[in-house]
Amino acid sequence: MSLGFVGLGVMGAPMCMNLAAKSGQPVLAVDVRETAIPGAKGASLGDLRQCDVAFLSLPGAAEVQAVAKELSPRRGACVVDLSTTTVSLARSLHEHFGKQGVAFADAPVARTREAAQKGTLSVMVGASAGTFDRIRPLLACMASDITHCGGPGAGQAMKLANNMMLFQNVVAVAEGLALARHAGVDPALALEVLSKGSADSFALRNHGMKAILPGVYPERAFSTEYALKDLRYALELAREAGLDLTGARNARKLLEKSRDAGFGAEYFPALAKVVS
Repeated sequence: MSLGFVGLGVMGAPMCMNLAAKSGQPVLAVDVRETAIPGAKGASLGDLRQCDVAFLSLPGAAEVQAVAKELSPRRGACVVDLSTTTVSLARSLHEHFGKQGVAFADAPVARTREAAQKGTLSVMVGASAGTFDRIRPLLACMASDITHCGGPGAGQAMKLANNMMLFQNVVAVAEGLALARHAGVDPALALEVLSKGSADSFALRNHGMKAILPGVYPERAFSTEYALKDLRYALELAREAGLDLTGARNARKLLEKSRDAGFGAEYFPALAKVVS
């Protein structure tokens, strides 16, 4: 078996590294920049014709669509999209590749860059049962939790729900901390107390304690612009379903305010700086 990996960014590079180290298979790595991945060989999109399974890890729907148009996998191969895109694109690509005799899975990942480095990501897969069984051992090189969520598009639907809920939780953490600080409570103490009560959450312990409290919002992390992209996809799905998701719309407003204040490239919990 030969493997391909397209997109060696913040999440893609460590995922590709783990795939090359743990799969025992040759990996061809493709990126717009020259990026060396231990155990993988630099390649072009054209070189991926020889691959049995090609993984994509790209910024969004536009980039995935562009790469998909250029890919020409051999019949019987499989394309696995690890990116966060739209449900409609996932279903469209399933149909597009299916006509070529190529399997397709939308398999977006959740958790942090640290999890990508450790190989402990969570992967939500939308694919046929047969395709899921085929790619699961490869996904296990990069993830500790792998869930078959349903048919084409189901993985993207779950990833968008995950991120939409996370953004709202981070807004709640930022607002709660602002309220406590205004009342004269030490911010570190406030988060410690909140973590012992029903307000405790993954967002509080990670985004609150590790980013908002110390005021650390690095670039080349999950940026405000990326968060807005995912919220746009989620709200697009909501419109299609006839749902009015007021919490998601509120989170988008605050993220837009953060972007407009100049924090678009910073780690998205920077929205705490514009809570007022």
